[in-house]
Amino acid sequence: MAGTLSFEQLKSQVAEGSIDTVLVCFVDMQGRLMGKRFHAANFVEHSHAETHCCNYLLATDLEMATPDGYASTSWQAGYGDYVMQPDLNTIRPMPWLEGTAMVLCDILDHHSHAPVSHDPRAVLKKQIAQLEALGFDAMMATELEFFLFEKSYDEIRKGGFRDLAPISGYNEDYHILQTTKEEGIMRPLRNHLYAAGIPVENTKGEAETGQEELNIRYAAALDCADHHTIAKHAVKEIAWARGHAASFLPKWAANKVGSSSHVHQSLWQGDTPAFHDAKDDLGMSELMKHYMAGLIAYAPDYTFFLAPYVNSYKRFAKGTFAPTKTVWSVDNRTAGFRLCGDGTKGVRVECRIGGSDLNPYLAQAAMLAAGIKGIEDKMVLAPPTKGDVYEDAKAADIPQTLRAATETLRGSAMLRAAMGDDVVDHYTRCAEWEQEEFDRAVTDWEIARGFERA
Repeated sequence: MAGTLSFEQLKSQVAEGSIDTVLVCFVDMQGRLMGKRFHAANFVEHSHAETHCCNYLLATDLEMATPDGYASTSWQAGYGDYVMQPDLNTIRPMPWLEGTAMVLCDILDHHSHAPVSHDPRAVLKKQIAQLEALGFDAMMATELEFFLFEKSYDEIRKGGFRDLAPISGYNEDYHILQTTKEEGIMRPLRNHLYAAGIPVENTKGEAETGQEELNIRYAAALDCADHHTIAKHAVKEIAWARGHAASFLPKWAANKVGSSSHVHQSLWQGDTPAFHDAKDDLGMSELMKHYMAGLIAYAPDYTFFLAPYVNSYKRFAKGTFAPTKTVWSVDNRTAGFRLCGDGTKGVRVECRIGGSDLNPYLAQAAMLAAGIKGIEDKMVLAPPTKGDVYEDAKAADIPQTLRAATETLRGSAMLRAAMGDDVVDHYTRCAEWEQEEFDRAVTDWEIARGFERA
């Protein structure tokens, strides 16, 4: 949970006047930052201990509606408060906002001060604790893909989300000339995030018009999710400040490649890579094979956490580098799971199923739960698939619709045992509501609903 400012450093900067605002934030079900802007003097004097928010904020949708059917909160129960407890280890500057720092919060019950089980950070922390009890630490890295557009959010919204024009006119995958034209956004993004303590590695053009990728160095699982969330927020704010829009909608146009969020993962024991065995042909330890077997076998159970909206499933299309099958291969981008770094101490598995709209805390937690189950049951990993996995008729399909993924989530004994019935039921209701809203929707609903907010 590494920030770049200690609480004492924050107090000093507040006293000297270089910081006057503190964003006190938590992560909602959709993976967005919610919270309050505190006068910095008030925060360091009083509110660093706790503040409060309405409990509907962990039972809402992309448009901040208040769906019924949640056990945790409702109109009947009156929509009370949660406690937002700042994690003072996460204080960092927000260099793209003048005089501003931020801190992430954990969500607690207003009466008992116990963690709220469906708080995304709490969901991930539970799986990290389960893994630590087995003697391992999880290291993760996520890739953030998104589109930049010529116009601003306001212009696009007022235009009815029609005739969207990406910031470039051709596929810019690894293209230096085109990405030079976008440095007005991408250079400050890299530099501001780095100054905020986010270990940015690079940005690059992705395989579509106006599509970008941001890569952040691997980190402990909770840090990785924090980095992802802050970076995604920064992309939108920095693009907005320069008169452009950025969207993490996975499939904003049928004729465009979608945006993903691949998740790299490995387990360690201290400084020792627990996934590596130099004697194995691919450098994979037995532990890694068990973990991957669970990861793959239970992929249908947790697909909702990788693809949480109706639009998410439009990304799964043959020939677009988005997977359609839950099999693994060696350095093969047509499979749902790719072995990277084979034969080296950096050997790891990349899950390619997740879209750019995933909540990293929930996605990482679900995958850790599946991997832990694989380890505990000593599950056997099938041989890798070769060739064009899109054409592999024997390989199991990824759930192809939100409805299908909702049912596998609802019926997952593995996730219920790992996360708890209350958490699974909470997010099942979240999935149901998204489908219900779509079924009531009008043309272009997905884009209007998710363009800026996903």
